[in-house]
Amino acid sequence: MIVRIMGEGQRTLADSHVAELNKLDDKLLAEMESGDSDGFRRTLCALLDEVRRVGEPLPDDALEPSELILPSPDATLEEVREMLLDDGLIPG
Repeated sequence: MIVRIMGEGQRTLADSHVAELNKLDDKLLAEMESGDSDGFRRTLCALLDEVRRVGEPLPDDALEPSELILPSPDATLEEVREMLLDDGLIPG
């Protein structure tokens, strides 16, 4: 799977990591629904850190279609709400 972090670039991620990312996505959704801005910020950073940790960066000049686009680390709760679909950030 190819994942783009907005403003940072793309990473190739093994499908075996999707379940763990889904857990963080579920937590992020719950924090958004409750309006927990501090929790949202922590979980968004944890989600992005995990993608960076397990993903292999693609070269900057690579033009691969992203299967998943994640917000930048400085995205606001409202901006991420606009990005979300019914299933959250990570397709399940």
